[in-house]
Amino acid sequence: MFTLAHLSDPHLPLPPVRWRDLTFKQLTGYGNWLWRRRAVHDPAALRKIVNDLKITATDHIAITGDLTNIARREEFEAARKWLIGLGPQFDITVIPGNHDAYVTAGLAMMQEACAGSMRGDDDGAVFPFVRRRVPVAFVAVNTGLPTPVFMATGQVGDAQLNRLAGMLADLKRENLFRVVLIHHPPVSEASPRKRLTDSAELLKVIAAHGAELVLHGHDHIHELHWLHGPAGRVPAVGVPSASGAPGRARNSAAYNLYRIEGEPGAWRCEMESRGIGGDGDGKVATLKRTMLTS
Repeated sequence: MFTLAHLSDPHLPLPPVRWRDLTFKQLTGYGNWLWRRRAVHDPAALRKIVNDLKITATDHIAITGDLTNIARREEFEAARKWLIGLGPQFDITVIPGNHDAYVTAGLAMMQEACAGSMRGDDDGAVFPFVRRRVPVAFVAVNTGLPTPVFMATGQVGDAQLNRLAGMLADLKRENLFRVVLIHHPPVSEASPRKRLTDSAELLKVIAAHGAELVLHGHDHIHELHWLHGPAGRVPAVGVPSASGAPGRARNSAAYNLYRIEGEPGAWRCEMESRGIGGDGDGKVATLKRTMLTS
């Protein structure tokens, strides 16, 4: 059995910054952090999630973006240290979110800081990239890109879509359990200014080539959508922010565990959602179990 942990959108605490060092967009984001977002993202809740994760026997950790808030170099250095604290980088796969690509230089800074967990088997950092951890293969897609102020849209783009189609086909022939990692949900009820702009094209790739599991973040809520695949339904699962403050965030901090076993044509994948419940004790516990395959 292969056990995978998925968390997303930790939005690590923002180090002190000087207003004069910020771009206009970063200024608006910093103001938003000071007046609203820092109350929604609780470092104590994140520590509880990480502590629970560390005592769980996992083979791999997937993190689907938004480690930072306004893509400052100091934030990426903090993210680098945080990732090292989670465990060996070989056993962690990270992709960017829209906040990590908040400014043009953000993605390059993240690739430098997260080099051990954001590269493919060939040591390349071109998206999408593949990391094989038999019997699972992770296909890491980037939807983060700089957007105008007050926009949080994402895009895969034609180049990534073409590469993704070929990778999914190749990995199917290798008889691997294909997990697509993406920040923006392929299906979302969020405002259009927060959605994936080419979701229809992504859904066509999944419909043509399939995947066993799609994992995402961005919406900060528990989500499960079933996508069309060539041989049946494909589960697309989102998690709340790993730092979601109980009583303030729409969904409190949580992460998902996936227990994967079987073989092509007979895969079994059970999902266990673990997070801070609503009983008032603030402890991390099992919230729900869902069988994603049968």
